Amino acid sequence: MTDYRSVPVVDTARDYRAAPTQPGSRMARRAAAAAPPPPPDDRPPRGHRGGGNGGQGKMRVLAWVSIGVTSLMVAGALTGYTVYRDAFGNITQKSVKEDIINPRPPDTGALNVLLVGSDTRAGAGNAKYGQKLARTADAGGKRTDTIILLHISPDRDKAQLISFPRDSMVQIPRCKNEATKQEMAPRRDMINSAYNSGGIACTISTIETLTGIRVNHFVEVDFNGFKNIVDALGGIEICLKSGVNDKASKLVLPPGKSLLNGEKALGYVRLRHYGDGSDIGRIRRQQIFLSKVIAKATSSDLLTDVGRLRDFVAAAAGSVTMDPELANDTEQLIQIATSARQLTAKGVQLTTIPWQPDPADENRVVWKEPDATKLFTAIKTDTEPTAPAPTASASAKPKVTIKPEQVKVQVLNGTKTFGKAREVADQLAEQGFNVVGVGNYEAAGGQSLAKSEIHYAKTITAAPDHADTLAGAVLPKPAPAAGKVKVTNPQQYVPAAAGAATAPRGTPVIQFVVGEDFDSVKVTKLPDSVKQSTITASEQKNACT
Repeated sequence: MTDYRSVPVVDTARDYRAAPTQPGSRMARRAAAAAPPPPPDDRPPRGHRGGGNGGQGKMRVLAWVSIGVTSLMVAGALTGYTVYRDAFGNITQKSVKEDIINPRPPDTGALNVLLVGSDTRAGAGNAKYGQKLARTADAGGKRTDTIILLHISPDRDKAQLISFPRDSMVQIPRCKNEATKQEMAPRRDMINSAYNSGGIACTISTIETLTGIRVNHFVEVDFNGFKNIVDALGGIEICLKSGVNDKASKLVLPPGKSLLNGEKALGYVRLRHYGDGSDIGRIRRQQIFLSKVIAKATSSDLLTDVGRLRDFVAAAAGSVTMDPELANDTEQLIQIATSARQLTAKGVQLTTIPWQPDPADENRVVWKEPDATKLFTAIKTDTEPTAPAPTASASAKPKVTIKPEQVKVQVLNGTKTFGKAREVADQLAEQGFNVVGVGNYEAAGGQSLAKSEIHYAKTITAAPDHADTLAGAVLPKPAPAAGKVKVTNPQQYVPAAAGAATAPRGTPVIQFVVGEDFDSVKVTKLPDSVKQSTITASEQKNACT
């Protein structure tokens, strides 16, 4: 299994726990041919609860309106694609495939779109909003304060937006400098520095190496595009707990509800001196703003008004940059749009990566582990479309649904990696399986087992159903086989956490033999920190921030 994460794994091993993964070995192959230019001074205000220069455009919401952009592409299918064909042709296209130089995670069937808000000062209308970047005398400098991953499930029935705090300290992999095309060495830096020096290609590589999630497409939007999209929607209504009179963002608003045009919306999402002044509080307000953009962009009022719809599609198409594979694939644009429209009533999940202050710098954050890894695993293991239920005959026996806590599992290490059985047993226990033992399995010839296997007792009628539940929880999915294998060095499994699942007496024990191809256990139970950083549908609809 290729390890796409560049974050070190702490070794808490004993007995069957895996040895630590060595970080950065793939990325530190060679130094750059020329040193990259230093990233611009991008320090946030002292501390995370206020202060700072609010007028310098912390535009974290820019890319979020890209969801509304792609959502509106459904109009082409709903009202006749030919009416909007010219507008689609206005989408700026940029190919970056050749500039991605790191190994890429596998494509799982899900659709993952990276949304980036660029505060480039290039182009008409952008220069007066862009930051005065160090070492940039003209209006051509750019940076991003918005990095969000849109994840749409293989069934296209679930959508999730994952926001990456821009002051996260992470490992940036080796990348090509966007301007010179020279290779830059890997480094530890703020996550948005990947975009500053390496552009969207380096940002994609950074997200992929940190999360193990394949990025299929990207969408960029700038200041002027943000304003145009909000104006084309007829404004966005927000609700404030208290009034705003902020000189830095040039915004004056009363308490309660206000309808914001593009200019005022720009001031609102840049607003720093409000509420508790915290960075996370501002991200939460911006996420709620995004949910309102999605709702309005996919509303029946807009989709049935041909004139307004034409204007909006034209504004949206002219405001974004996409990879050619997405821009020219009407079917995929419509899939994204349809997903967003269907999910508006339920509320799209809006989640911020679990974080904590960086011990080395209180003005930076690091991702909270293992919580962040569990969130990424939940996304990358969301791989299989739900199979349609087979038509049952009158004599057919009804399919029994077995829950993880009803499945007893013995985990066997079929590899040469020390501690693998205990590592996988812990993962299964966290997802509710009743792990009862660990041990080793010796493959023929003393070789490491290439592919994972699941075995069950031939004589127990219910065993296949239990084995199927276990098979559906691991990747890649093994085909269960009747007949158990011989175990060496069997040991009782002691769960790391209290409250582990227990199955009734007489429940069959299913063997899971871990092979070299084992990738992960599917994560369906997320840590509390992830739940707390997710905005509910009720908050999206009714919140006064």
